[in-house]
Amino acid sequence: AGAQRRSPWLGHGWEQGRWSEVGDPDRSSEGRNTHLLTDSLRIISIIIILAGAIALIIGFGISGRHSITVTTLTSAGNIGEDGILSCTFEPDIKLSDIVIQWLKEGVIGLVHEFKEGKDELSEQDETFRGRTAVFADQVIVGNASLRLKNVRLTDAGTYKCYIITSKGKGNANLEYKTGAFSMPQVNVDYNASSETLRCEAPRWFPQPTVVWASQVDQGANFSEVSNTSFELNSENVTMKVVSVLYNATINNTYSCMIENDIAKATGDIKVTESEIKRRSHLQLLNSKASLCVSSFFAISWALLPLAPYLMLK
Repeated sequence: AGAQRRSPWLGHGWEQGRWSEVGDPDRSSEGRNTHLLTDSLRIISIIIILAGAIALIIGFGISGRHSITVTTLTSAGNIGEDGILSCTFEPDIKLSDIVIQWLKEGVIGLVHEFKEGKDELSEQDETFRGRTAVFADQVIVGNASLRLKNVRLTDAGTYKCYIITSKGKGNANLEYKTGAFSMPQVNVDYNASSETLRCEAPRWFPQPTVVWASQVDQGANFSEVSNTSFELNSENVTMKVVSVLYNATINNTYSCMIENDIAKATGDIKVTESEIKRRSHLQLLNSKASLCVSSFFAISWALLPLAPYLMLK
């Protein structure tokens, strides 16, 4: 009779040991919820990992396309004259894809903007209005240099050359100094009572130092036999430099060297019994290149620290 006894669970799907797999109804419901939650977390983790992998792939592609080299050259501007702020970049075959922006630290508006093959000056700061231009015919070969007309003392500062092309973006900073510098000319002062040389340079700022030198008497100190004066010019900024050297001798080469923190100029003269030879040259100081490679690896690499955390889930 006991063997013929029908299990109360027969017909309810619990025969043949399935009761041991499921247990009582309450515990079965809790187990199913736990499995569902675990599966959901796994799916979410997989989705996030896949999204991260896709972002890495895209990021590498973007970083390859969106990094260009921009190079600037620190230079100096001569007050009242035109100056050049030098900037070059990797050329682009399409002029319409090139955007050039010049910015200055402390200035709200743009210094200059060039895009779609022409100047775009709607956002230009008024202090630069009518004074800037790029070399439009050279932009296509990677020249983004800016021509600055009628340089002012206040034009000094830190500038940024910002470039956008079909290859990507890039920028580099440039330190621009302003002052005044000019070539000196040395002549014989025939009005003096002794053999005297007169060195004159029309415009300098800040105030320079003046040193005389001799080819014959190398290393000699001529400060006791020379006199230097500075005369303020009419605009009350630049000054005329006049230096006189006494007791000069013939068949000797003398050099008048004028220097400030922006430029160094030298005027040479050689006086013989039959002729006078002169030579002058000027050198800008502290001119150096600044190179910047703009890249966007950070976009893709920012996701890497998350990968181990997601894998552990």
